[in-house]
Amino acid sequence: MSVADVAIVGAGVVGCAMARRFTLEGAKVVLLDRGSDLLSGASKGNSAILHTGFDAPPGSIELSCMQAGYAEYLSIRESFNLPLLETGAMVVAWSEAERNALDGIEAQAKTNGVDTVRRLTAAEIRAREPELSMRALEALLVPGEHVIDPWSPFLGYLRQAAAHGAEISFATEVISGNFDGEVWTLQTTKGVRRAHTVINCAGLYGDRLDARLLGSASFQIKPRKGQFVVFDKAAAKLLKTIILPVPSERTKGVVLTRTAFGNVLVGPTAEEQDDRERATVEEKALRGLLAKAEEMVPALADVDVTAVYAGLRPATEEKAYRIAVHANRNWITVGGIRSTGLTASLGIAQHIFKLYRDLGNEHTAIVNPQTPRVPNLAENRPRDWQSAGYGEIVCHCEMVTLREIEQALSGPLPAGDFGGLRRRTRCGMGRCQGFYCNAQLAALTEGCFASPLAVGDAA
Repeated sequence: MSVADVAIVGAGVVGCAMARRFTLEGAKVVLLDRGSDLLSGASKGNSAILHTGFDAPPGSIELSCMQAGYAEYLSIRESFNLPLLETGAMVVAWSEAERNALDGIEAQAKTNGVDTVRRLTAAEIRAREPELSMRALEALLVPGEHVIDPWSPFLGYLRQAAAHGAEISFATEVISGNFDGEVWTLQTTKGVRRAHTVINCAGLYGDRLDARLLGSASFQIKPRKGQFVVFDKAAAKLLKTIILPVPSERTKGVVLTRTAFGNVLVGPTAEEQDDRERATVEEKALRGLLAKAEEMVPALADVDVTAVYAGLRPATEEKAYRIAVHANRNWITVGGIRSTGLTASLGIAQHIFKLYRDLGNEHTAIVNPQTPRVPNLAENRPRDWQSAGYGEIVCHCEMVTLREIEQALSGPLPAGDFGGLRRRTRCGMGRCQGFYCNAQLAALTEGCFASPLAVGDAA
């Protein structure tokens, strides 16, 4: 049986970026995930904000990874055909106590090298965002904060890795394993995989994977649920800038932002729970988010809600990333990557490769790697329906074409389930939530997935 250089466990945002980085550096990679498609765990429910790191802990690994990831995303996004919605962000003070806290946030931003931040008076806030409530007292403008597509980058990263020899195996849960001093033999639900080094990117199950294969874990995952409300596309005209709260010790707080898909999003909540699988939405919390959004932008009271959803973050007992190198076991743990993981993913992959190389592992990097362009899903760039030959519109709410559906089902790394199809195309994610298109989608995907779509399933 062949032996990979590296087995990466988990195909969330960090695992996908990790597979790309190690493959480009010349390592033979196998990526294993228990889900049937990429981003099927915590990563599918992120808020899609590309962060500058202005409020990250100074001198932390989190900060360096965020800023490295931010820079790399900007350097590669055009080659992958990835969008960037340049919004900027404002940390808004709604009370005198929050206004006083802006001094510390501004100082921290400048310590972190984000020296483009500047203060805005109430009049300047309203000149920039005329629909924002008159209650806004002052704000800190962070020009470099932007919005991206939360899913397509990672499909692109995995396609690039696969094009250069990485093995991607979904529906593959790691059950057990043993290390003989040189090679890990991993027992999975799809047979045995062997690799010299294992990198644990298992997200919500990272502590359990460490405990199962190393005998103990140095951290405990405490799932933190975040609920979101998505406003209809009519809301986009009411907001240009990401509206950030003054954060608390426990959470970054509720954010109001446009999305790359033309909507406006408010959330998340921050609720501890034990269940690592299910993230339910609850009416009381959702009504609280609606009230918060309308308090910030009163005109949102007249805009319909398109969707609600919830995601889980792999929080631990500490705020810091839980990265650990077990040199004598050829094992690296990458745990506790919470809300900043989207931005930091590429930087985390850079950081982990350096740690791996410091263990004495050497490879020859690929010269002039292929860069696959992914389909554009963002509203601020041309969509597939705007070019000839698309066949027909399957999802009218999101203007998803038959050609897009067919390519998502047959191209490199085809969708492994309906969640994957939606994240590749946006089908069923509009205001009717699949009411009109699910019957046709069920027909188009018959036999494609292990769990067929029932007509009327929610998106």
